[in-house]
Amino acid sequence: MSKAEPEITVPHPRETTALFGHHDAEQTLLGAYSGGRIPHAWLISGPQGIGKATLAYRMARFVLAHRDPASTQVQSAETLDLDPEHSVVHQVAAEAHGGLLEIHRTANDKGVLRTVITVDDVRETVGFYGSTAAVDGWRVCIVDTVDELNTNAANALLKVLEEPPLRSLFLLVTHAQARVLPTIQSRCRKLPLRALAAADVLSAAALATGRDESDPELREVADASEGSVSRAVNLLGGGALKLHQRTASLLNTLPHVDPRELHALGDALGTSDRVALAAFTDSVDRWIGERLRADEGGLNANLPRLARLAEVWEKIGKAARETESYNLERKPLVFSVFSLLAEATR
Repeated sequence: MSKAEPEITVPHPRETTALFGHHDAEQTLLGAYSGGRIPHAWLISGPQGIGKATLAYRMARFVLAHRDPASTQVQSAETLDLDPEHSVVHQVAAEAHGGLLEIHRTANDKGVLRTVITVDDVRETVGFYGSTAAVDGWRVCIVDTVDELNTNAANALLKVLEEPPLRSLFLLVTHAQARVLPTIQSRCRKLPLRALAAADVLSAAALATGRDESDPELREVADASEGSVSRAVNLLGGGALKLHQRTASLLNTLPHVDPRELHALGDALGTSDRVALAAFTDSVDRWIGERLRADEGGLNANLPRLARLAEVWEKIGKAARETESYNLERKPLVFSVFSLLAEATR
């Protein structure tokens, strides 16, 4: 049984005011808002853990703080940055701003986090945008992530996007644009984000964890993170980094699998080590995400394989969330993941 690594708690994107990298994407949002013709919905896409939600909350705070795009503050702004002591910053961090609606997975009546975003969560937008007593001016809705919407929830969101209320702004976050309904995509301005440079990962991870950028372990995980801050943080602790490398090595042998190696990997995950489980699922997410992004563009896209991988990714994501939520045995998850991926890649 593996020894559990201590968990590292990092601030939620709603509490994070700093943004590393993504200067061009930030300027796109700022330019659209200051120009007075901002699209009502944006689909912010890219690999997991690179700052998509951080950018979304940064934009939301700016709009809620500066309700008039023609104001001097907006027209002279060079970034979406706000003073950390601004009242909107504190209200958003405390989930107490009446002009912001956050749609994400919620807990069920037993206090367990659901594996998907439900239609009831999305239906909150009806009351939110229909309210006149909340906050004058803009109302902003962040969906983090669209990938986790179940079918009914996705269709409910589509209906709202089809007839957007006045002065409404939707910021939809996705780790894989290919998994988003084409009808939702068609109603959004697409804003793709790239993986971060290692130096940006290092700075962001240092700020999130309170470590110094000269920390050798932090530098090692930043180099191994492939542009993802969340991956770097998940890999902190030598055991997690080694498990990530071990999982990546086995994934690269697909569609062939060695049962003995899978047994060993399941043992390495332990029974209740959340850090190890995060490293495993992150490695799988990255592997599938890379293949989806490679296939989703270009004239030679392998559409059948793309569809199979997208379907398998959804199944794996749900199984991984259930394993974490209910603290289930890890080894069955390992065998299930590799079985699904082997079938999808044959």
